[in-house]
Amino acid sequence: MGMNAAAAAKEVQRIELTPAAALFRSLGDPTRLAIVRHLAAGPARVTDMVGAVGLTQSTVSKHLGCLKDCGLVDSEPIGRASLFRLTQPALIDLLSAAETVLAATGQAVALCPVYGMENGDLRREVAP
Repeated sequence: MGMNAAAAAKEVQRIELTPAAALFRSLGDPTRLAIVRHLAAGPARVTDMVGAVGLTQSTVSKHLGCLKDCGLVDSEPIGRASLFRLTQPALIDLLSAAETVLAATGQAVALCPVYGMENGDLRREVAP
């Protein structure tokens, strides 16, 4: 038996939101978010970001690879290094909007039992 029109419309809406959900998942890691924040100030090399985010070069490179695969950063070779930059300047506005929402909600998201923080560490996402 087929879906009724209302159910079909809701399914279409859910499917249309899938790319946005993927974008938020790509930014859902604190390290990737720190990298994006660092690149919001301007292009940087991996070694610059290692110092800024306080993680190993391999960890930063792994997260940069993810952001690059998602089309959020790109790089150009500069000698033996690469210079990374944001491909979407609107990410700066997105970060600013997130900070505004967090301030307006009194950090309620950080306290959320499913998506919030516990002892300073992000909990694993659980399926509803």
